[in-house]
Amino acid sequence: MQYLTEDIWFPDVEEATAEGVLAIGGDLSVERLLLAYKSGIFPWFDASEPIVWWSPNPRFVLFPEQLKVSKSMRQFLRNCDYTVTVNQDFRAVISSCSKIKRSGQNDTWITNSMIEAYVKLHELGYAKSIEVWRGDKLVAGLYGVDLGNHVFCGESMFTTESNASKAGFITFVQNTNYKLIDCQVYTSHLESLGAKEISRKAFLELLNN
Repeated sequence: MQYLTEDIWFPDVEEATAEGVLAIGGDLSVERLLLAYKSGIFPWFDASEPIVWWSPNPRFVLFPEQLKVSKSMRQFLRNCDYTVTVNQDFRAVISSCSKIKRSGQNDTWITNSMIEAYVKLHELGYAKSIEVWRGDKLVAGLYGVDLGNHVFCGESMFTTESNASKAGFITFVQNTNYKLIDCQVYTSHLESLGAKEISRKAFLELLNN
């Protein structure tokens, strides 16, 4: 495992630990974040830790054409009164994601420094939010990084109503031109929607082609 300085670089992803940890330290500058995502690397840490950079193997991804929507969810989508938008309130989405209590986590990994770093990416056109509204109330959303290479690197999602985030995610995937949605690490929730594990090598080939 490498310890990063102010120089903007990353070790080869093959140097990651079995858990996927590649490096520690550095900063959350736009330049470093863009290099990370282009290299199949992402930051994930909590407020009590230094910045930790990950490149897991296998990688958890969703091919949009393999999206699974259950019969009950299709019915829910037909009858719900949600409106789904893109890039209408990025800061509200990432801030809401930071406040959601998650099983097995004592603290949020979306620190204030993370929020400001990704808001900057958004302002430069590299980060995207998807919002789910009931009227003028934001009830769910997700955000991630878009490098313009047909891969969307999903970061986090939140919901305050049952099925709202799922409705937003499904609507986003069904109306996307991305060839791949990067979900990073396994969750049963995304597996139920069709996500699956592929090798890091396969992921990097898709990321760079």
